[in-house]
Amino acid sequence: MINRTFLVTGATKGIGLALSTRLADAGHHVVGIARDQPQTFPGTFVSADLGDDKASARAFADLAARYSFDGVVNNAGLANLQRLGEIDLDLVDQILRFNLHPAITAVQALLPSLREKRWGRIVNVTSFVMLGMINRSAYAASKAALTSFTRTWALELAETGITVNSVAPGPVETEMLRRSMPAGSEVERAFLTYVPMRRLGTPDEIAAAIAFMLSDEASYITGQTLFVDGGGSLGKSSL
Repeated sequence: MINRTFLVTGATKGIGLALSTRLADAGHHVVGIARDQPQTFPGTFVSADLGDDKASARAFADLAARYSFDGVVNNAGLANLQRLGEIDLDLVDQILRFNLHPAITAVQALLPSLREKRWGRIVNVTSFVMLGMINRSAYAASKAALTSFTRTWALELAETGITVNSVAPGPVETEMLRRSMPAGSEVERAFLTYVPMRRLGTPDEIAAAIAFMLSDEASYITGQTLFVDGGGSLGKSSL
C-alpha cells in the first residue's frame, strides 16, 4: 500500500476525528485543520478559523507549500435549525459561507500539486438533508451546493487523475447533532422516523465510506454521492 498525505477539515471531532484516526492507522499522514486545538491528534494539527476567509486561505496556502498532498476531505460544517417564516438571512449567509468557502479555498490551494502528480482525491462531506427536511433550509441548501461542486469539479478534473466525490451521512452521533437533538428526546424520536434503520450512524461508519473514496480502489468513481444514512435517502418510512 502507498502511504499518502491527506488534508482533513473539521478534523478534531466526530466524523473528522474518526476519519483522521482511520487514515493514520492505515499508515497515511493526516494533516487536520480546525479552530480548536485538540488534546491529542493522530497526525499533524493546524489551528485556523475556517469561518475567516483570509485566515483560512493563508492556512491552506501555507499547508500546500509545506506538504505534498494527495487529497482533501472537506468535512467542516455549520448547521442551525430555522423554520420558514423565522429564517434569519444573516445566519443563512454565515452557514453558506462556512460550508462552502473553505471547501473551495482548500481545493484550489492543493490543486496544482494534485495536477502535477496526476493523482488525487477530493471528498466533500454533504448530508442526506439536502434531499429536503423541515427546519433546515440553509443547511440543506449549503449541502446541495457542495454536491453540485462535486459534480462540476469531477467534470472539470475527469482527465487529470483526480476524482471528486461526496459522502452524504444521515444523522450521526456527534456533538454537533446532540446540540439540537438530545438523546432520548422527542426531537430524536421524530427525526429517526426518517431513517428506516431507526438508529443514528457512528462517526466510524461514515469514516469508512470516506476512506474508500480516498483509496486506489475508487479510481473509476467520480462525481458521485454515496449516501451513508441507514436508508434515510430512500424516503421517510411509515413503519
